[in-house]
Amino acid sequence: MKKSLIAVALVGAFAGVAHAQTAVQIYGTIDAGVQKRSGQTLSIGKRASNTLGFKGTEDLGNGLKALFQLEIRYEPDTGTVESGGRPLFQGQSRVGLQGNFGMVRIGRGLTPYQETVGAFEPFHALPHQAGFYTDLAVAGYTSTPLDPAVNSNNRWSNAFWYNSPVVSGFQLNTAIATKENNGAPAILGRGTVAAPQYAAGAQASSNPFSVTGTYNNGPAALMVGYERNAIESKVMSVGASFSVTPELKLMALASRQDQDNTRFLNTKTNAWILGANYTMGPGKFLAGYGQKDPDNFIKTKQMSLGYEYSLSKRTYVYLDASRKNGPQRQFNTFNGAAAPDETVNFYTIGVNHSF
Repeated sequence: MKKSLIAVALVGAFAGVAHAQTAVQIYGTIDAGVQKRSGQTLSIGKRASNTLGFKGTEDLGNGLKALFQLEIRYEPDTGTVESGGRPLFQGQSRVGLQGNFGMVRIGRGLTPYQETVGAFEPFHALPHQAGFYTDLAVAGYTSTPLDPAVNSNNRWSNAFWYNSPVVSGFQLNTAIATKENNGAPAILGRGTVAAPQYAAGAQASSNPFSVTGTYNNGPAALMVGYERNAIESKVMSVGASFSVTPELKLMALASRQDQDNTRFLNTKTNAWILGANYTMGPGKFLAGYGQKDPDNFIKTKQMSLGYEYSLSKRTYVYLDASRKNGPQRQFNTFNGAAAPDETVNFYTIGVNHSF
């Protein structure tokens, strides 16, 4: 109730200051559907993150702008703030400046690596079970191992971002975070139960940083990205997409995670995805297949199909089906003990509206 009142107050506050800014926008997305997962009952869920956001710019003259963005995420079936215990502005909270030099921001948001890699998988970075974004696309990597378990695994708090201008299709995107304690659980790593490598509430052993380079030229797009998190796990990805025709887009992505700093076994994980989007009138077909292959461990294989039908520019209905085979839980980071190899089928149908 308290958080709901805060959100209402914020809406009023931003509406009141809109006249003092060059541009202020209230925006959001609401997505809800019916879903079924193997071994579980039918439930109400979501395909995309549900957001309520506020963003604005102020013209400071000489091509310089001040900018801000705040984004709340919430659960559509209950109306509560997303996954109890997460920050109110779980999506992002950043302020910065933009000019001929590019854009600088400070606060909380997606890492450049996480923001870029999602554009090269066929379900366009949707964080749900039919998509590839949170697992195979990043080879099982997490950007935030020292954050509370309820937090998302692809956003940094206490960070600084720089995005270069786009020059002949090329852009550089970077971020670095502080070593601040964000309330993490203990991580056993190369330690013991009595003396874990990272104790509960531990600070980072090095500053997390993230960098990507992108190139867009007409129908073709390329990316290369690298990131190191607070416990010195590393991930690298290369991706490409090509619009064969205005209707057909093909994409490929390869990723590799290195966990030498916290594991004795299974330290390397490779993953790859092939995908396609095909538009036919108001409908779009999505298809993808990928694999994740940890050293000397069970492979994960996933095939997903989706269909979106646009009822308007802001509203579409969707239908997804996926089949994922492999260990459905993380294995022990110390000795590589195996989780059961399972096959999980997932189905969902729903509606998405943006405003």
